Amino acid sequence: MNRRRKDGAASPLVKRLEALQQATELGQGRVAESGIEEAQSVVERASARRSFSAEHTVVGFFGATGSGKSSLFNAVTGHNLARAAATRPTTSEPLAGIWEAEGAAELLDWLQVGQRHQLAEPLGTVKPGLMRRNRESASGLILLDLPDVDSTTAANRETSKRLAGQVDVLVWVLDPQKYADAAIHHDFIRPMSSYSGVTLVVLNQIDRLGADSRGPVLKSLRSILEAEGLRRPRILAVSATSGEGIEGLREAIAAVAVERSASTDRLLQDVAAAADALAAGETAVDPGASRAWESGLSLPQEAAERRLSEQLAEASGIATVVEATRKSYRLRARARTGWPVTRWLGRLRPDPLRRLNLSSTDVNPAVNRTSLPPPGPAQRAQADSAVRAYAEHAGSGAPEAWRGSIRRAARASSDTLTDTLDQAIARTDIGAGRGSWWWPIVGVLQWIALAVALGGVGWLGVLALMGYLQLDVPSAPRVEGLPVPTLMLVGGVLLGIVLGLATGLLARVAASRRARVARRRLTASISRVARREVAEPVAAEVQRFNDFADAVRSARG
Repeated sequence: MNRRRKDGAASPLVKRLEALQQATELGQGRVAESGIEEAQSVVERASARRSFSAEHTVVGFFGATGSGKSSLFNAVTGHNLARAAATRPTTSEPLAGIWEAEGAAELLDWLQVGQRHQLAEPLGTVKPGLMRRNRESASGLILLDLPDVDSTTAANRETSKRLAGQVDVLVWVLDPQKYADAAIHHDFIRPMSSYSGVTLVVLNQIDRLGADSRGPVLKSLRSILEAEGLRRPRILAVSATSGEGIEGLREAIAAVAVERSASTDRLLQDVAAAADALAAGETAVDPGASRAWESGLSLPQEAAERRLSEQLAEASGIATVVEATRKSYRLRARARTGWPVTRWLGRLRPDPLRRLNLSSTDVNPAVNRTSLPPPGPAQRAQADSAVRAYAEHAGSGAPEAWRGSIRRAARASSDTLTDTLDQAIARTDIGAGRGSWWWPIVGVLQWIALAVALGGVGWLGVLALMGYLQLDVPSAPRVEGLPVPTLMLVGGVLLGIVLGLATGLLARVAASRRARVARRRLTASISRVARREVAEPVAAEVQRFNDFADAVRSARG
């Protein structure tokens, strides 16, 4: 029968596991794969451990060959369960001593421990240890004797390594001769130094040391353990042979069993260690990175996005479109308001916007491309530089792995950005087909001026023809002494010239205004592209980092 933890006790662990799971998902593809794998392994292991008995505490005895691990196991349990020997191999399979077997079977199956012994008095019969405490509260203890960590058999070493990651309490068994042995320190104790809260260090065979040697050896051992990263290590000096210190070890294990929090503590430390692995290298020495890690990244300000848009606009060639808009307006203004006799000459000049496929009547909505010259190396470099500068600004202070992911987000659409900018220009309404309200008025006045001039020419021509034919030529009416036909000719021509000069000046002013409107609209279109293709992906990645950092902090507790 599985007995679950109380909700109040499990709640902090559940929250931190959820935070670790979230950090794992957010960190995919951004942080080291080893960290992701470690975090996923912890989530799976924690889920499995929590599904089994919460009333049992699993204590594992780990040690190198010759440390007396199995003899110590027998001394602590008070039963000769483990085979002790001075030669290799000794323990080849995990062996369990169990107090209160109910609910332990599934847990031991998960631990892959086949050899099981149910004990009534697991901590000895002479000085029962746990039995001096409340029997009910001290129940549910599982002691494991494990294969040597330096076994010549690879399968034995792998078994010890696996169970070191699964048991609730770690008991490192050392001996005076090899207490500094690299096999257990470098391969086991150092990698698991973050589990100080659920770790006991036992210096066995203390009876082999003289009274004067014990203090220096224990001091040396403590120094080594602290250098390995074990915080405030709990060291017990015992002798499995003489029984010295065994009762103290029993009491220490009893305290763990009575607490009933070792499995939760171990899982909490697993979660914290996995969170540290996820953030490995992320909390760089760079003060900016530390600040970003603690308070998160800020999204780029509006000024940075505006600079991005301006640079992309310049690289996309809107200056060419703006100049073409100005020239096109003036060309069409002359065609509509110029001297009617010479207007047709203006039609011989190509419309700059039509040549760019930006005349409203020429744009194909299905294709919607311009005929702007393709960007050269300088323009492409300018666009790439603008995107890169924006990404660097957004990721300023972030850990290197996340700066890289922000850069990738900014450049995700780099292959299609040029085409997207071209489409934005093609779809922008720059008023290419629209004229001005004064064009028809000036056009009518030009036709009137032409008609008046032609009328004067015709009148003078008739009078000249009559004189040539020796007919009586009537006198032309005069105004202020000047013949009306002459006034009509001169006045019509002068009116046409004045209208041409005035409309030319007006067309320049209006063309400049039309160009400014076109620039504003084109820049707005480019800004929307910059926001959609660059700024929004960058903002999403920045938010992802902030969520990741929050989740890691929560998982660390």
